[in-house]
Amino acid sequence: MVDQEQYVRYREDSKVLAAIGKHVDAQVGRVSVRLPRAVAEAAVAAWERDESDDVGEETHEQYELRDHAGDLALIGLAISEGGRWEGEEVVVDLHVHSAGAAWLASQ
Repeated sequence: MVDQEQYVRYREDSKVLAAIGKHVDAQVGRVSVRLPRAVAEAAVAAWERDESDDVGEETHEQYELRDHAGDLALIGLAISEGGRWEGEEVVVDLHVHSAGAAWLASQ
C-alpha cells in the first residue's frame, strides 16, 4: 500500500516548484541561443512534420521520446518565426522551458 501522506507532501512540493518557476520566468523568460544550421534545420523540419496519428498506449521510454520530439518541434517553431540566420548559424530567442528541455535531453 502506498503512503498517501507522501503524495500530499509531493503536491505541496509541486506548488513550491511552481512558485519558483514563476520567479524564474519573470527573470529569464527567454534566452538567446546560437545553433548550427544542421540542428536548426532539423528542428524546423520537426515543426513542419505532420504527426496526426493517434498515439495509443506507450511505454515510459516511448512517452519520453515523443515528449522530446515535441520540444524539438517547438524550438523549430521559434526558429521559423523569429530565427535570424547568420551564415551557418541561427540566433533564436527560446523560452527558458525549450532551452531547458534541450539541455536536459543532452544529459
